[in-house]
Amino acid sequence: MKNITILVLESSVLQAIADPQYCFSAVNRFLVQSGKGPLFNIELVGLKKEIKLNDGLYSIHPGRLLNEVEKTDLVVIPALFGDISKAIEANRDFVPWITAQYGNGAEIASLCVGAFLLASTGLLNGKKCSTHWGFINEFREMFPNVNVQDGTIVTEENGIYTSGGAHSYWNLLLYLVEKFTDRETAVLTSKYFAIDISRNSQSSFAMFKGQKEHNDAAVKNAQEYIEKKIEEKITIEELADSAAVGRRSFERRFKQATNNSVLEYIQRVKIEAAKRSLETARKNINEVMFDVGYTDTKAFRATFKKVTGLTPIEYRNKYNKVSISPVSTS
Repeated sequence: MKNITILVLESSVLQAIADPQYCFSAVNRFLVQSGKGPLFNIELVGLKKEIKLNDGLYSIHPGRLLNEVEKTDLVVIPALFGDISKAIEANRDFVPWITAQYGNGAEIASLCVGAFLLASTGLLNGKKCSTHWGFINEFREMFPNVNVQDGTIVTEENGIYTSGGAHSYWNLLLYLVEKFTDRETAVLTSKYFAIDISRNSQSSFAMFKGQKEHNDAAVKNAQEYIEKKIEEKITIEELADSAAVGRRSFERRFKQATNNSVLEYIQRVKIEAAKRSLETARKNINEVMFDVGYTDTKAFRATFKKVTGLTPIEYRNKYNKVSISPVSTS
């Protein structure tokens, strides 16, 4: 029997507590139906007997208190909600317990922005990590020693698992089901919950907003220039000259401020504009490509897929309602 401890945190996302409990309970049922015994002993564990969530709209009553659990096999850290710094502080008492359990051989899985609490233990220092794409910049600022992965849905390193944003945590749950049982059970679970078991990227969902929470005025001016000149081919020399900074110094400062190289930033801005056009306009792919300053179809397609995980046609078919609406025959 594998003991699974799902933490009930202050400021938790309710579904990120209920879903893993539901998932592993369902797997137990599948195993029993196939003539095997249940594999998972699942417990909700908190610091007190009642935790209120969503401004008191919901209450959860953990089955055990944290100090009653001496040993477990898997700790599940649910996603947090609201002000991340305040949420970490409100759950600070979990940190030494999580660290101690990992030291005793337990594995740790964080769901979505639960990675912030996991990172605050120090266990992620020097390791890979996934979290919600919308919180990556904030995560990097708070935990510079963690190798957060852009767009990745599931990471695993030394018995520590992390997942991407929102419902991406279901892919981590399926990953754990397969690891603890077998592929057949994981596929059955994915079908039962209607989850795409093969999805491994959240890139297509990500919106690039530009990293402007820094104090380098020259870099900010360059960012604004790039965003105003989407349709043009911009060179690094042009940007460095406009900032009155040498190229090498400019590139170093730009990377330090935005966590992107200049060329990466230009690509991301152009692809973000292309995504918006593909989502809403009736333009063909070549028109969209020219609008964002690309003239080489192969280069545009390759860059678009690198950033989003999809080809331009796949992206348009997935997100543009016009492209999938029934064709009128009248």
